[in-house]
Parts: sequence; C-alpha cells; structure tokens
Amino acid sequence: MKKRNILEVIFEGTLWKCRLIAILAVIFGMVGSISLFLVGSYDIVMITKRVYMFFFEGYRPLNFHELLIEKIIGALHLYLVAVVMLIFSFGIYELFISEIDDREEGDRSKILAIHSLDELKDKLGKVVIMVLIIGFFKRVMDIDYSNPIEMMYLAGSILMLALALYFMHKLPLRGR
Repeated sequence: MKKRNILEVIFEGTLWKCRLIAILAVIFGMVGSISLFLVGSYDIVMITKRVYMFFFEGYRPLNFHELLIEKIIGALHLYLVAVVMLIFSFGIYELFISEIDDREEGDRSKILAIHSLDELKDKLGKVVIMVLIIGFFKRVMDIDYSNPIEMMYLAGSILMLALALYFMHKLPLRGR
C-alpha cells in the first residue's frame, strides 16, 4: 500500500466529495421532469374537455381536428422532454452519487439502469431524437403547402426521419 501525505489525502477527499454537487442537477432535473409531466397532463385534460364540449355541447370550431392533433402532439412533446430529464436525473445520480437500491429490488425497468456515461449518452440520444421528431411533426402541422415542391420537401423529410429511426434501432449511437 502506497503511503500518502496529509495534503494528498485532504485534496483527494475534497475532490471526491465535490462529485456530490451533481445532486443539484438531479434535483432540478426531477423538478423539471415533474413540472413537464404535470403541464402535459393539464393539456390532455383540457383536450378532453374540448372533446366533451364537441360531442355534448355543440362546440364546433372549423379546425377542430387540427387543433386536437396539435394539442395532443404538444402534450406528447412535453412528456418526451420530461422523460429525457428523468433519464438524465437517474443517470447522473447513479453515476456520481450512488446506485438506486429500490431499482435493484424491482429490476423491471432496464431503461433506468445506467452504468457508464456512454450508456447515459446513448439512452438520452435516442429519446432526444424522438423529441426532435415530435417537434418536427408539430411544426409541420402549421405549414401551408402551396405548391408541389413543398410537398416533395415534406415527403423527403419524412423519408429522412424514417431512415433515421431505422438506423437508430439497427445501429448503436456510439461510434464503434
């Protein structure tokens, strides 16, 4: 065993304890995730209220279907960002603070089991890609297509997204 001087012991102990500052990212990531889940759920409740009004109270706006789809996609987008923050919080906690003992007992979900920074990156990367795809579709809903070339651009972008999803599931995100 190597003999260490007191300065080295103090410095390394302090350095090791500084990893606990990552708890701020965990706490605020969880707060952000919970907030987004609540806001997304509120949006779904409001959508349900509008659907009730459509069927039972004569609420008939001209663009009801588009409005409904836009709101549902918006809520889905919020849920996916909340999942990104949740996975990030779990990963940072397990990597820097401690393993989560409750997860080990159930061991039903492998998505939250993170053992390295590369694993966290891979899991976050896949969910972020899904967030971007949902965000893309949310934006596409608002575009008016006035000529055939714009429709070709839309078809091309959908093809590119389909290819990205295909390769995302076929190949790992890491450059191996």
